[in-house]
Amino acid sequence: MSQIDLTLPDDIDSTVERALAEDIGDGDRNAALVDDSLQAKARVIVRENAILSGAPWFERSFTALDERVRIDWLSNDGQRIHSNTPVCEITGPVRALLSGERTALNFLQLLSGVASSTSDFVERVKGTNTQIIDTRKTLPGLRSAQRYAVRCGGGINHRFGLFDAILIKENHIMAAGSIETAVAKARESAAGQFVQVEIETLEELEQALEAGCDGVLLDNLASHVLARAVNMADAHRRRFRRDIVIEASGDISLRNVREVADTGVDRISIGGLTKHIRATDFSMRMHTD
Repeated sequence: MSQIDLTLPDDIDSTVERALAEDIGDGDRNAALVDDSLQAKARVIVRENAILSGAPWFERSFTALDERVRIDWLSNDGQRIHSNTPVCEITGPVRALLSGERTALNFLQLLSGVASSTSDFVERVKGTNTQIIDTRKTLPGLRSAQRYAVRCGGGINHRFGLFDAILIKENHIMAAGSIETAVAKARESAAGQFVQVEIETLEELEQALEAGCDGVLLDNLASHVLARAVNMADAHRRRFRRDIVIEASGDISLRNVREVADTGVDRISIGGLTKHIRATDFSMRMHTD
């Protein structure tokens, strides 16, 4: 597996700020029951095997409330962590620890869940040249965080949004009149951007290749059809000496992802990585000196 890209998004502060405001509102009535001078220590334990992700969001959930909070990480994002082991130790004002606990754990459990699921898929395709890639099917407001978690699990990121690459889908083709016209308009309106065409038949694939797209998204095709599609795209690559990214999607599970990878596709996109999330189980236990 290639080295994991742990480049952080630039919206961590604003994302955490919104999450804290959602939980605390105009004040934590529960934490107010505790003396504001009291200091505490806490330890976070993971209750199942997982891939850790979300440490920067976790930390910011506390330091945004009180900069005196200190966190000592025992594992790093992207590392495998094991059931019933500590992942970090926290010290600081007890009020900040109480107020930030739920928000911090929410980020950690969500993002570790995404990373762990991604890692499961990456492991299944190990030994092939296929990469696991995410989609835009993310939780509103958490796309950059979830994309980071996918990378922690060994996956890669698709386009961020509608602005940084073009994916021509069925409705675009219908509105434009043809695949050829849609690709031509994309080249005209967004010169230099990656242009991908979603196709559902081999005939559409031939049209997309002839139109000069940069990539094709093979949607819900049986494995034997995918293999034929890969052969067609490879022949086009050799003939015109240009690269074509071949991506498969649709009804991909741990059960069939290896079969799909073995067809030779370059990447497999899985919306479930960021929309069908099973949160990782963490607990935080606090004590005062």
